[in-house]
Amino acid sequence: MTVDTSPAAIELRPGDFYFGAEHPRIRTLLGSCVAITLWHPLLRIGGMCHYVTPSRPPGPSAVPDGRYADEAMALFRSETARHGTALGEYQAKLFGGGVQFAPHAMAPGLNVAERNVQTGLRLLADHGLTAAAHHVGGSGHRQIIFELQTGDVWVRHQGGGR
Repeated sequence: MTVDTSPAAIELRPGDFYFGAEHPRIRTLLGSCVAITLWHPLLRIGGMCHYVTPSRPPGPSAVPDGRYADEAMALFRSETARHGTALGEYQAKLFGGGVQFAPHAMAPGLNVAERNVQTGLRLLADHGLTAAAHHVGGSGHRQIIFELQTGDVWVRHQGGGR
């Protein structure tokens, strides 16, 4: 697979969120972070989030932020409503959550990659969605390319497991 470097593609960094149809491709690079893609097969619109952690640390509430899984889902809800559609009309896919450190180097309960994956699956279920495809867990990083015209997601995984 050739890496898409066309100006029509949009690159998401950790915490970024994109929804629409202006860019034919959305790309990102994931480690322990997770990306959720949503795609409307009739309208050929959709989006991707690249969240870093399951939720915001306690404190004052703020504008929804794509760094946090629960807030990224709030952004998806807002954007689908803005486009006159419901979340249930979309095809969802989930990627990432690769462990970046040796398991013995992590304190118990601090596997953010695993927590990110479990949170993403729970959030999809809470919103009546099932992942049509997923490539999660294991170790290493993943390059993700989401094609908005077809709903296809291409994954290049550098690491072990799945």
